[in-house]
Amino acid sequence: MNVIYEEAKKRYAEFGIDTERVMNDLAKAEISVHCWQGDDVGGFDSPDALSGGIQATGNYPGKARTPDELMADIDKALSLVPGAHKLNIHACYAIFEEGEFADRDALEPKHFKKWVDFALERGLGIDFNPTFFSHPKAAEFTLSSPDEEIRKFWVRHGIACIRIAEYFAEMTGKVSVMNIWIPDGYKDIPADRIGPRARFKESLDEIIGCGYDKEKVYVCLESKVFGIGLESYTVGSAEFTLGYAQANGLVPLMDNGHYHPTEVVSDKISSLLLLNPKLALHITRSVRWDSDHVVRYDDETKEIAKEIVASGRMDDIAMALDFFDASINRIAAWVIGIRSFRKALLSAMLTPNAMFTELQNKGEMTKLMALQEEMKTLPLGAVWEEFCVRNGVPGDLSWLAEIEKYEKEVLRHRV
Repeated sequence: MNVIYEEAKKRYAEFGIDTERVMNDLAKAEISVHCWQGDDVGGFDSPDALSGGIQATGNYPGKARTPDELMADIDKALSLVPGAHKLNIHACYAIFEEGEFADRDALEPKHFKKWVDFALERGLGIDFNPTFFSHPKAAEFTLSSPDEEIRKFWVRHGIACIRIAEYFAEMTGKVSVMNIWIPDGYKDIPADRIGPRARFKESLDEIIGCGYDKEKVYVCLESKVFGIGLESYTVGSAEFTLGYAQANGLVPLMDNGHYHPTEVVSDKISSLLLLNPKLALHITRSVRWDSDHVVRYDDETKEIAKEIVASGRMDDIAMALDFFDASINRIAAWVIGIRSFRKALLSAMLTPNAMFTELQNKGEMTKLMALQEEMKTLPLGAVWEEFCVRNGVPGDLSWLAEIEKYEKEVLRHRV
């Protein structure tokens, strides 16, 4: 018997919280894990440098260079984190047979069969993302391009990705969340703001007009406030993407690094849940800008998790991580980020939300504040360690030794 956990169990029971039920629910909550942390968003279809107003910084040794290396690294990361997961991949991670190549507008399900085999062996669903960056035809604009040939190319890419997402859903038996984000915009003040957005709308109309099974694929639309080289105008603004998603039955996706510095996604979740049947999130950590730092157990991460859990609609919210840090061990980055967000969900589940809501509705704000502060020092760590042990992963920092061993034996030999 874990005496420390048993004491923690009693303490939470005083607030009406059943830690056994919480751990059971936490284990089932799916977190979609992004493959691109392992190779700095490089992919396998193009040698072009990363573009689109995004940037991976750092040059820590051991970056995955091949599909086999990336899959091995994902395996190592997932072996050290508890709970249910999905795999999230970008279209640029297509895997071609030797001598084969298909441009992005000609991608087919067969180019992702190895990912499906990988996922099926591990019981994972697969989420998907068209890659509208790091390509010669993405040098300036994609779905909003004034060049009709360029625009049509990317429309075909979007349609191809819907077909691939359907394939993932059919093969894994799990819904595939397919997210559309484009990097289109201007560094300086544009002469015409409505024209690019009109072309973007036309392109989206054509993509979703291809017809697809909405029970198998959730097409999402993601906004951004700005990117490097796109500081003055972004075609896919929050107003555009939210409006289009609601008008066309898509799922709005919020990345908490894609808003102004004083905006927080945690405050937006409740509004979108009231107006949409589904919601998707990219959980990251921005430092001064959309810098995609590793997710940590910080205030906004905890507040996002609290809103997800307190809504009572976790099953309607697709939770995915999105960061790429090349300055530290990439597998450790995955593990820290996944464990941090899972821990934030645990904190939210160990909160007596119904009790707190009742106090708020009664206007008993003094008691509410006192209890909220009291909850902060309850032994969450003891429940977390018990949860990890029951799920067959380290509950303490011993996972780091596993990664250091893997780095010494595997990563350091990648040159």
